[in-house]
This record gives sequence, C-alpha cells and structure tokens, in this order.
Amino acid sequence: MLDAPFLRSTFAAALPYEAYVETASPAHLPRWRDMESRIALTDAQQQLLRAFVRPVNILVSSGTWCGDCVAQCPMFRAFEKANPALIALRLVDRDEHKDLADRVMISEGNRVPVFIFMNEDFDFISLMGDRSLTRYRAIAARQLGASCPVPGAPIPADELARTIQDWLDELERVHLLCRLSPKLRAKHAD
Repeated sequence: MLDAPFLRSTFAAALPYEAYVETASPAHLPRWRDMESRIALTDAQQQLLRAFVRPVNILVSSGTWCGDCVAQCPMFRAFEKANPALIALRLVDRDEHKDLADRVMISEGNRVPVFIFMNEDFDFISLMGDRSLTRYRAIAARQLGASCPVPGAPIPADELARTIQDWLDELERVHLLCRLSPKLRAKHAD
C-alpha cells in the first residue's frame, strides 16, 4: 500500500534530479545531458505550470541506465524548473529501493520509470509508468511494423513534443485533483 507515511519517508530519502543524475555512470551520463538539452517547454506549457496553486510531489522509481528514464525524467525536471515552489521532483534507484519498486509493479514487473504523484501531505494521487501513450504508440509502430529502430536512435522531435504533452496532461490532471480536493480546500479555506 502506498500510504502517506511510507511515501513521505521514501520521498525524504530520494534525491533531487541533479544529484540523482550525477549517480549515472560515465557511459550513461552523456545520454541524460543530451536529452536535457532537447527538452523545451512551449510558452503555453510554462504558463500552465506557473499557474499551479497547489503543491505536487513527484517520486520516481528509476534507473540511470534505463533508456526510458533518460527519455522521460528530464521532462519532469523541466516541469519542476517551471514552478519549483510548487512542483517537487525526487528520484530513487529502483534496485536500491525495492520496497517501493515492489509496491508499484506494472504488469507484475519492476518497470522504470514509474512516476508517483502525491499532494502536499504525501497522500497518493496517481501512478503512471513506464511510458506515456505517445511513447507506446511510437514503439508499437516501430516494433510491430515493417522495420525496427536502431538501438539508441534519437527520439524524433514530434514524438518528443507529444510525449512532453502527455506527461504534462497527467501532471495537470493531478494538480486539478489536488486543487479541487475537499480536504485541501478546507485546509486552505479556498
């Protein structure tokens, strides 16, 4: 079960994005930095994030070696940078935090990345992983189609932009859930 005390303590033990990425091996670190340079939020996306009024905590079960983590975690760092007062991102290594990984299995597997969204009190709100719908559609088209991609090939720009929007849509949904929560509305008298 993902109760608030467990999520709070795991979040406290987790690393901020930069510290987490720095744990990557010299072979993997350049992939993270390359992807970071490719993430660009639109003005509308930045305005949306800056309009948040409720804190959202995001805990990620990840692996610095994982291509899907490299492809998607930097998006969340961009979201956090757009509103660091209200969006808090922390990451844990899946293999070092088996207690979390075993509670967030997807299709009976310890997949990464898994994004756990919580409100300001660390109440569980949502879990999503290991890929967004756009990523799954693109992978299915490549793997189930007539040809296969070259391993490590860059993500096409249009797919990257749609994936950013997929994740932002989920973050907005979580924020609106927090914003409309009777518990939090009573707490903040709004």
